[in-house]
Amino acid sequence: MNQQELLTASYDFELPSKLIATHPAHPRDHAKLLVYNRQTQEITHAHFYDFEKFLPKNVALIFNNTKVIKARLFGHKASGGKIELLINRAVNANEVNVYIRGKVKEGTPIFFDADLEARVKELHEDGSRVVEFFVENKLLRFEELLPIIEQIGHVPLPPYIQREDNKEDENEYQSVFAKEEGAVAAPTASLHFTEEQHKRVTQNYKHAYVTLHVGSGTFKPVEAEIITDHPMHSEYYDISKEAKELLDSDAKILSVGTTSTRTVEFYVRHKEQTHGEANLFLHPNNKPLRVNHLLTNFHLPKSTLLMLVASFVGLEKAQELYKSAIENEYRFYSYGDAMLIL
Repeated sequence: MNQQELLTASYDFELPSKLIATHPAHPRDHAKLLVYNRQTQEITHAHFYDFEKFLPKNVALIFNNTKVIKARLFGHKASGGKIELLINRAVNANEVNVYIRGKVKEGTPIFFDADLEARVKELHEDGSRVVEFFVENKLLRFEELLPIIEQIGHVPLPPYIQREDNKEDENEYQSVFAKEEGAVAAPTASLHFTEEQHKRVTQNYKHAYVTLHVGSGTFKPVEAEIITDHPMHSEYYDISKEAKELLDSDAKILSVGTTSTRTVEFYVRHKEQTHGEANLFLHPNNKPLRVNHLLTNFHLPKSTLLMLVASFVGLEKAQELYKSAIENEYRFYSYGDAMLIL
């Protein structure tokens, strides 16, 4: 283990702003695909529609079937002051952890369209808030809130996509196999699959679905000097019966995305738990135990996601792959291009 791998500064890099993808590739599978084979050390530049050509014969795929909710809400206080609220995650049946842009205190009511009201219960030191939602004074359960925000909310595009969300994002910032509502960020490696390609892959390869409701903590850069001092955010996960069987077998696993990877690796370390809160931080000092291959996008500097990539290939190789991606003008982040680590 080399000391550089534990320094947050080692995961920093300069990215030309023109390489930040602000819109998706059309069609989805026309995104670029960088393929790195660890056995041969070979880097291949391809497109996502070539994905199956590179898949090892007997590999099984794990997908994350979480569905992005319209988590960004615009409202106002009783005084008329504007408020922007971003749902982060359900804390329990009635309480929701959120981020609020605008000044609030405990007890502050916030008003939205469709007679929706949020009341602030707690202020947390990390900047998040806990609120309860009401319609006409009736306290809502989280599942009752979802159809309302589907009507009045906005797609929670990541902070580096500096534009308003639009109709296109409602489809494009969602995987074609999204099913379980609860994420506030898309599992972005999944976004490259078209309906046809997903159907083809799932017909030809063993596969299963897990659920990890991606929280906004996924974008939080590591601020600690030593990466192991970073307090990792937790997210709700669920391992389906089919996924459990597959993971308990000796099949070689390809995880579609960092979120599937974190779910699988958390389960492998806590086999008695098939659902709950996962807060696993993968990095070169905590390598994957079960996942053999990884499909992922290109991630933010100093992010836990880049450190997860380094847990598969090491820091030096991760830096080399990112350098190659920048030189070849790959598009970065949520709507960007993909990388396959074999």
